[in-house]
Amino acid sequence: MAKKFKVLSKEEIAPQIKRMVIKAPLIAKKAKAGQFVILRVDEYGERFPLTLVDWNPNAGTITLIFQEVGVSTKKLGKIAPGAYIEDIVGPLGNPTEIDRYGHVAVIGGGVGTALIYPWVRSLKRVGNHVTTIIGARSANLLLLEKELSELSDEIYISTDDGTKGIKGFTSDVLKSLLEKGRKFDLVMAAGPVLMMKAVADVTRPYKIKTIVSLNPIMVDGTGMCGSCRVTVGGKTRFACVDGPEFDAHEVDFRELINRLRTYREEEQIALQHLKDCQ
Repeated sequence: MAKKFKVLSKEEIAPQIKRMVIKAPLIAKKAKAGQFVILRVDEYGERFPLTLVDWNPNAGTITLIFQEVGVSTKKLGKIAPGAYIEDIVGPLGNPTEIDRYGHVAVIGGGVGTALIYPWVRSLKRVGNHVTTIIGARSANLLLLEKELSELSDEIYISTDDGTKGIKGFTSDVLKSLLEKGRKFDLVMAAGPVLMMKAVADVTRPYKIKTIVSLNPIMVDGTGMCGSCRVTVGGKTRFACVDGPEFDAHEVDFRELINRLRTYREEEQIALQHLKDCQ
């Protein structure tokens, strides 16, 4: 079988965070904001999801941004332009419901900032006023600041250490804006689970509809394995086929946090094995 998924370019856009452009014509033709792909780097690799950040149907390419954290993302980060990825399946998941809502606050934290790029672009295309809030631990870890600034009506930045923008968290920025009387018709957030929970806690008293993109453990991406199950509104949902976007005020974030910790010990063992083999 001919190899299909050629890596066309790769660049490091922040420490241990890479942007990769890949030839994937069929995926690029069908992709929409909010969807993701499942990758397998090599014949012996595990399956893991990455959100589609950008796509070009004419060129037949997709763009992924990922942080080298576990074995699979570290292996992906070592693939050089001109080489091939074993498997990419997608686009998967339900597309974002894009409409003319009015004034939308879009919030991205950490690598989740890459996910909000297609949100902001799509929301602006249909005429929304978009206030974008992005955050990271430090200034050198901020992603897509220039690209999001060009798309957004206004942008706010927060860093945990205060090296750029407001010292604090994205939820602090949102809370400050609401306390000053800003009105939002919709809030959307993507990033670390604790960040998304904090955003939900801020918007709940104001009864602002809030959407989050969840990132549970995922294997097949088609609803068969059940590993991505989450509790939303007291019912079991599967992020791959029912999501990945859900009403933030109905998500059981405590359960999600606990499930994400399930294989932490095994992940550390796998990372050590990778180091030993290098």
